[in-house]
Amino acid sequence: MEPAVLRLFQEKGIDVKEVYPRARTKRQGFAMEIDILAVDDTELVLVECKSRLSKDDVDEFVEKLTRFKDSFPHYRNFKAYGSVAGIEINEGIDRYAYRQGLFVIKPSGEGVAIANDDDFQPTAW
Repeated sequence: MEPAVLRLFQEKGIDVKEVYPRARTKRQGFAMEIDILAVDDTELVLVECKSRLSKDDVDEFVEKLTRFKDSFPHYRNFKAYGSVAGIEINEGIDRYAYRQGLFVIKPSGEGVAIANDDDFQPTAW
């Protein structure tokens, strides 16, 4: 998943240049880990990777997005977007994640692709 992240989001107009797998922090006794953090100068994308993506996974990730800038304060002024990726995605969960403002990454042929259509407007946290 990690090697494709730069290309996938650059194709969507988010010019990420750096990728940090398993970005971790612990502040004030609260720990947070981001599976993949992709960053450019003013925007970033947090990617949550699951073997089987469920509604609970999406809900927990949205909650994580709301706390992200408290845990990573040096990104406070960045526009943060969320993305969920799953090898298997439970029925309807892709649409649910889309409605939450998240990018959805799915298997496609030999690799992966962002499933959101061209009209999609991601939520910025």
